[in-house]
Amino acid sequence: MNEISLLLSKILPHVQGFIYPNEIELHWGILIVLYPYVTGLVAGAFILASLARVFNVAEVRPTYRLSLLTALSFLLVATLPLLAHLGHPERALEILFTPKFDSAMAMFGFVYAWYLMAVLLLEIWFDYRKDFVLLSKSEKGLKKNFYTILTLGVDNISPKALEIDEKIGRFITIIGIPSAFLLHGYVGFIFGSVKANPWWSTTLMPVIFLMSAMVSGIAAVLLVYMTTQWLRRKIINMACVDTIRLYLINIFLVDFALEMLDLIHRIYTAEESFDILSILMSHNLFWSQFIAQILLGTIMPITLLGLSFLFNNNDGLRKKLYVIATILTLIGIFAMRWNVVIGGQLFSKSFLGFTTYKLGLIGIEAYIAAAIAILPFFVMAVLFYLLPPWESEATE
Repeated sequence: MNEISLLLSKILPHVQGFIYPNEIELHWGILIVLYPYVTGLVAGAFILASLARVFNVAEVRPTYRLSLLTALSFLLVATLPLLAHLGHPERALEILFTPKFDSAMAMFGFVYAWYLMAVLLLEIWFDYRKDFVLLSKSEKGLKKNFYTILTLGVDNISPKALEIDEKIGRFITIIGIPSAFLLHGYVGFIFGSVKANPWWSTTLMPVIFLMSAMVSGIAAVLLVYMTTQWLRRKIINMACVDTIRLYLINIFLVDFALEMLDLIHRIYTAEESFDILSILMSHNLFWSQFIAQILLGTIMPITLLGLSFLFNNNDGLRKKLYVIATILTLIGIFAMRWNVVIGGQLFSKSFLGFTTYKLGLIGIEAYIAAAIAILPFFVMAVLFYLLPPWESEATE
């Protein structure tokens, strides 16, 4: 058996293409990689917002509104990768017209609608309602009409009314926490439930997707907060970013531990697919998994965040460490999504060979993916302009 494994390890890395026609082409490309990445940022950003609203972590309060608007920016774009991949986006409406509640893919439409309409938009409205009323009275022209419409005719901003807003908003946030888990956890559930693919078929897949989503979302908000403060020439609240760092590194360690646990379990069980999966990791996915995901995207950010504790008296150095760590984190989580989606399609169902996936920089798929990746930041800029996330300046 050892001789066969040794022989396969030498031969299989050089085997390209398959006997069966349906295994030659990858059905899921960069757009499907981008989809779980964007939804993960939504879930992670909302979880950070819940720390201030539900768990009363006062230190992260400066990023509360920023987290909500960041989550909304990415949520509004979250469905575009799927719609672009369909080729016929109008077919997505079939989920609503012919609902199939036992389909995990179809359920995303309902979860997405619930999370957008009943959770995120409502929470933002209750949080900004006082500002809408004040801005509708202070602004002029189109902006005045815009804010007047957003008040929905409710202009009572008495202390009692605002107290009710706060209670309702907190209740919505509590509901939103499991909704955020469901929004992104179901993506891992879909991959993990594909029994025919040993690279995806693991019960830890939903949990790993969820934890990595929290890591990427928190890192994204931290980077956005520090960037916007720098652009606005405002002082960065070090107590805030230091607290976010603490939550980020703890969740990061749990996420890394789960991924290593899954890897160790695969090595220990060594099922019939182990030979081809080991070659997949050591050859086809070596750069994207071990270098981009594990070394650059996991070990280095955790190390940098850990080193930051040694420089509590040097704010400038800690800021640099946070920026580098968050950028590497976002790269690493994207590499993780790439390795799951693309990696799971690279080997033959018969375990007898590999195919390749090359993403060209020139082509319609690359152009659409780049546009979708950039679009949330334009949406974010518009939201920040209309709904200032800095509480002290909202009605300035």
